Amino acid sequence: MLPVVLMSLSAMAFAQSDAHKMDEPKTPAPKSEAQTSFDAMKTLAGDWEGPVKTDMPVEAKVDIKPLHVSMRVTSRGNVLVHEFQEAGTPLDPAKYDHPVTMLYVDADRLTLVHYCDAGNRPRMTGKISPDGKTLEFEFADLSGSNKYGHMYHAVFTIIDANHHTEDWTYMMPGDKPVHAHFDLQRTK
Repeated sequence: MLPVVLMSLSAMAFAQSDAHKMDEPKTPAPKSEAQTSFDAMKTLAGDWEGPVKTDMPVEAKVDIKPLHVSMRVTSRGNVLVHEFQEAGTPLDPAKYDHPVTMLYVDADRLTLVHYCDAGNRPRMTGKISPDGKTLEFEFADLSGSNKYGHMYHAVFTIIDANHHTEDWTYMMPGDKPVHAHFDLQRTK
């Protein structure tokens, strides 16, 4: 009988020693750099407008109007959709440029895929600056045609909750870069 009582007491003591572990809050694993970068990008969700400046050659310059940028988080928080178009134009993809960019964490990388009006999909990987204000994306590879060039580089700089800039580099045929700077204010 004594061995049965001792075993019962031992089992009870063991069960009680582990019971408190279930009540302790679990410490979340530290976020990866990619997840930290993505979380910073998600703070830009909303609608933005502002002027665009480019360094296009004079002979190629067109009248550049203010830009409207829309960013929204989707897919249960796993994707940031970035769309831009000339401010005031209708959403008519057959008539107006309306590229879409998707940002997401892929394993340990922040990934950007730009679905370009030029008929291609450049993929870039991004990193956040030490101060957490700048996210820079470097070209990784390209799917689709390169006949008209492709988007090559992107930098997002968070000024404050209602102001950010975007710098995009488009690589023209013959590896001639064209830079565009968007200075954007939150509209909602």
